[in-house]
Amino acid sequence: MPSTYTTNGGIELPANGEQASTWGTTVNDNMQIIDRLTNGVGAITLSGTTHTLTTSNGTLSDGQYSVLVLGGSPSGTNTVTVDPNDAQHVYIVKNASGQTATFTQGSGANVSVLNGTTKIIYCDGGGTGAVVVDLTGSIDLGALIVNGITVTATGTELNILDGVTSTTAELNILDGVTADAAELNILDGVTATTAELNILDGVTSTTAELNILDGVTATTAELNILDGVTATTAELNILDGVTSTTAELNILDGVSATTAEINYVGGVTSALQTQLDAKAADTTQSEATWEAGTSTTESVVSPAKVKAAIDENNFVTQTTGSAPFYAARAFGTVTNGSKQDGQNFASYSGSTATVTFTTAMPNASFAVAMHGFSRGGGYAYDKTTTSFKVALWSSGGNAVTMTTATFDFAVFA
Repeated sequence: MPSTYTTNGGIELPANGEQASTWGTTVNDNMQIIDRLTNGVGAITLSGTTHTLTTSNGTLSDGQYSVLVLGGSPSGTNTVTVDPNDAQHVYIVKNASGQTATFTQGSGANVSVLNGTTKIIYCDGGGTGAVVVDLTGSIDLGALIVNGITVTATGTELNILDGVTSTTAELNILDGVTADAAELNILDGVTATTAELNILDGVTSTTAELNILDGVTATTAELNILDGVTATTAELNILDGVTSTTAELNILDGVSATTAEINYVGGVTSALQTQLDAKAADTTQSEATWEAGTSTTESVVSPAKVKAAIDENNFVTQTTGSAPFYAARAFGTVTNGSKQDGQNFASYSGSTATVTFTTAMPNASFAVAMHGFSRGGGYAYDKTTTSFKVALWSSGGNAVTMTTATFDFAVFA
């Protein structure tokens, strides 16, 4: 009776009484097959775009390995057909061929193993409709440990990354982030670009403080103008519509003037110094020269020139009393025929009724006002530049004796 073979591994099953004295060869082959099925690692060389992975009955074959390491130089995606289609297998496939390898056994589903990846696949041996299943695609791991770290995220949480196109470098931006889910949810619905979000680099503001920027169209450079600002929103609103640059606003740095004080310059269209210079020319003369009145470029008239102008008009400056006189050329009082007090009044002679000046008049055409103490009248006559004579009469019209006369006078030139 001939031998039969196991369905999946092709192990020979000799019939009773068969292979007398020769069964050792069959047993040895079977042991080799069992070793491949349990621990065997086979190097499978791929070429072209197709390859048949065969399990042969009673002899060693590539389909009997439990671990398949794909190599070779396939010209493109390589279709690996598992034969026969009624044999069940579980393979660990490591693809190092440089191309994708697609495993098929019948008309059912296939499994593709990308280059550089490893998968566990199951061939169901269903005949012409056999399917190949990716066991690693639906494994319930319970707890996933990656590089010694237990992954605690749920499938739902991991699915957040579904469709993420960020690079490793971009994801590394989150390295060290301590925000919780609620804090990260603040970004939910954010449409800002990476460049726009980078404006916040180093920002320590709270959500409430950042909400002040809601609707702001300023650039990073424009917002940097506010660096260190402690003003409130209301205070910053004062700047609403301001087009000044930072340099222009810095002009106000340290200004303590009130709004009312600053308004004093409202309407000024040129430099104040320029306007002041136009009102009064600058002078470089010494103080001594100015006081002496010898300069011809004075912007402020010196005291010496004021005095000279008064003297030129012969205005009298009294030497006693408290006030100068700018119209009378001379004045005085005579009591009982004797000089008492006055200005530019040298003497009085009762015998000749003559008043003599200390300083001569510019001419003899001067006027004399008199006041007698006897309720009478009087007049001046024989006027010269140095003197004039006095005649007085009483209220009764009688001549007054001039040696004992009492009167006041004032001379105007």
